[in-house]
Amino acid sequence: MSGAAAGGEGRSGDSPAGRWAGWKLLALGLLSASSVLVAAPAAQAMSREEKRRLGGQVLEMFDHAYSNYMEHAYPADELMPLTCRGRIRGQEPSRGDVDDALGKFSLTLIDTLDTLVVLNKTKEFEEAVKKVIRDVNLDNDVVVSVFETNIRVLGGLLGGHSVAIMLKEKGEDMQWYNGELLHMAKQLGYKLLPAFNTTSGLPYPRVNLKFGLRSPEARTGTETDTCTACAGTLILEFAALSRFTGASVFEEYARKALDFLWEKRQRSSNLVGVTINIHTGDWVRKDSGVGAGIDSYYEYLLKAYVLLGDDSFLERFNTHYDAIMRYISQPPLLLDVHIHKPMLNARTWMDSLLAFFPGLQVLKGDIRPAIETHEMLYQVIKKHNFLPEAFTTDFRVHWAQHPLRPEFAESTYFLYKATGDPYYLEVGKTLIENLNKYARVPCGFAAMKDVRTGSHEDRMDSFFLAEMFKYLYLLFADKEDLTFDIEDYVFTTEAHLLPLWLSTANQTAPRKNVTTEYTELDDSNFDWTCPNTQILFPNDPMYAQNIREPLKNVVDKSCPRGVSRAEESLGSGPKPPLRARDFMASNPEHLEILKKMGVSLIHLKDGRVQLVQHAIQAASALDAEDGLRFMQEMIELSSQQQKEQQLPPRAVQIVSHPFFGRVVLTAGPAQFGTDLSKHKSGTRGFVAVSKPYNGCSEITNPEALKEKIALMQRGQCMFAEKARNVQKAGAIGGIVIATIFKDKMIPNYILDSNLEMESMDQKSSDNDSHNQRSEEMAADLNLGSHHSEEGGGLDSPTESSGNSFSFENQDSCVPKPQEASSSQISELDEYPEEQSKTESDSSPSNTWDNKGQSMESILADWNEDIEAFEMMEKDEL
Repeated sequence: MSGAAAGGEGRSGDSPAGRWAGWKLLALGLLSASSVLVAAPAAQAMSREEKRRLGGQVLEMFDHAYSNYMEHAYPADELMPLTCRGRIRGQEPSRGDVDDALGKFSLTLIDTLDTLVVLNKTKEFEEAVKKVIRDVNLDNDVVVSVFETNIRVLGGLLGGHSVAIMLKEKGEDMQWYNGELLHMAKQLGYKLLPAFNTTSGLPYPRVNLKFGLRSPEARTGTETDTCTACAGTLILEFAALSRFTGASVFEEYARKALDFLWEKRQRSSNLVGVTINIHTGDWVRKDSGVGAGIDSYYEYLLKAYVLLGDDSFLERFNTHYDAIMRYISQPPLLLDVHIHKPMLNARTWMDSLLAFFPGLQVLKGDIRPAIETHEMLYQVIKKHNFLPEAFTTDFRVHWAQHPLRPEFAESTYFLYKATGDPYYLEVGKTLIENLNKYARVPCGFAAMKDVRTGSHEDRMDSFFLAEMFKYLYLLFADKEDLTFDIEDYVFTTEAHLLPLWLSTANQTAPRKNVTTEYTELDDSNFDWTCPNTQILFPNDPMYAQNIREPLKNVVDKSCPRGVSRAEESLGSGPKPPLRARDFMASNPEHLEILKKMGVSLIHLKDGRVQLVQHAIQAASALDAEDGLRFMQEMIELSSQQQKEQQLPPRAVQIVSHPFFGRVVLTAGPAQFGTDLSKHKSGTRGFVAVSKPYNGCSEITNPEALKEKIALMQRGQCMFAEKARNVQKAGAIGGIVIATIFKDKMIPNYILDSNLEMESMDQKSSDNDSHNQRSEEMAADLNLGSHHSEEGGGLDSPTESSGNSFSFENQDSCVPKPQEASSSQISELDEYPEEQSKTESDSSPSNTWDNKGQSMESILADWNEDIEAFEMMEKDEL
């Protein structure tokens, strides 16, 4: 998520907003360059009425998304538009690192504050600010991403404060406002500072909002690596916080992190890697590009110069930019390279986050490559309706998801401001139409799970409201349509507004320029004054059109549109390809499908199975694409399982005859529904076997399950589906029994794609199965060790003998099926199913009567048994 600074030609004056003109500017004059252009004949000028209509359409789309968030999700962090409810961390299946943005602080509302003002919704803004002040708590016991919290929450609070004081100065709205958002921003800034407690000055990637780092309660502070963008995308927000409050500590920490990254660049290539060790400064991932992991580091170097006026930031950016154009830019492509061998490409695909780069090039003043790359991206969008998360150099889908990212809309806006070419208005119109046609749902806009099939994901990220609608509205708005001058502000990477007058406010003490060892560069490319637009655009109305024309068919030539899998499935063609979640290495039909997709299966001596894909060995180009998707799915499933295996085991205690609480079984908890660690006695009740036993369809014996713990067999469907079915039948919890032979092992999978050069191992362990056949066995579901708040997904059954979950309310346990699909790799049953059986001769009701004991007396020793269980190294009978 990136943004480019908005600005006009340098203006002088006594107002704070005009003082920034004294700085030597790089290329802000570009944004007013449309005055020297005339519309190209190939792109007919859009009428003012049409622009107004499209701007109104953007407002209606924003209202649809925002009102549904406020109605169905607030105060949750994000809206889940398919199920019309809020996403609350810990109550939904974990999505891994994506959830680190969620901190139980009404993320979407804070991220949207200044968007409301840009869209002239000042009354709604005033109400939203009051809600944030009244309802938002920043002292939650939750581990969050320092990077995401900075750009979304801290940036959102600062952007909201910036426009609030602007409105107050106008004398009409926000007259009651007294800097409350700034006070919250300062409070949050101090909560992020513990992350900087490293010798290098690079921040830890995560921090606990309540407990910081280090302490046992924090559950973080052991990481060793962070991404370059994570450490290098802080200076705008932290410096603005220092300039607003006078507390210089924030800007000092952000500067130190940037200084360290600069010193650790690869000196011969002047490139930086994707991931760095925060303690030693060694590069962990040595590939370099302008996409994910690095993108906003470059952006913030240039914008830090614009906002703060420090020449060293511009010098660093120019040095990096020269290296980018020398090694990474292969017009119209931007391909990752190795920092030590920059002439060698590190991958054959590009990720969608690089779509911000043409906008940054506009700010830089390098317009031609910006037009080229933007046009290439637009051709990809026209083929797939959206920009896939990643696509290959021949423009095929590599990662099919699209979480409604705004970077392409951002670059479209800045290219239009720089060129005045109405072609970019038509591009924006296409974006609007695609969003309404393919992503709009009754409760908002849903991310695309697969751009090829049009399937949705129950997700609407906060940046969609913070950035997408802001850039689209500004694209079609004339200056008189706005209530303030947008060119008095710099856009952060999350499109939050920071006023340019901060450059002269509460400046830190003069610092020695730590930038050293610059490469001698061609000065003609880095003029210090606003560029002459007559040189950039040599009075040629066809300038941009002539650059775009050779790229019009670049995608179709490399990747002609064929029959999609979705289209095949509608006809009599072959069935959709094998999905990773369904794969079984013992199934001959599956192995034949793998061979067709160019995927080889190799059995290793240690019992593991290696999967290797070679696209050239696939039966067809379409099969090769299927194989690539299969490998990516398997990597994601393996990664999820590895994370799940790190969670501690939990306990199921059998308290009925003949065990009386002395039998405690190991279980992996479901990562949805009630958090059993928050309940002293867990979930307690009698056990009843579900019918059907697998729990994958409607339960036929609901009367037997009512108010009891359902016993089910693992396999044939997702855990979440089992949970929904038994909950609907009236069960208070569930136990899923593993079905693997004792002393047998599920093979590990090593995934090796020759395109990604990645491999991931799955750990496996022996499993014991325990299937209690008695219809009336009493059991306790309890967690014998601490349950992490962020727990994600469903625990791998290879770690435990079964999975357990309990229900607290009707919605606590009903995730979308696709959200829980990461657990499906655990259903790779490679061996005949056999169950360990424990039988009871009598029902518990008779048992209790015969023994003359009450349930309370039998459970008297329960706490003692659990304490003993917690002390055991391993749970074995």
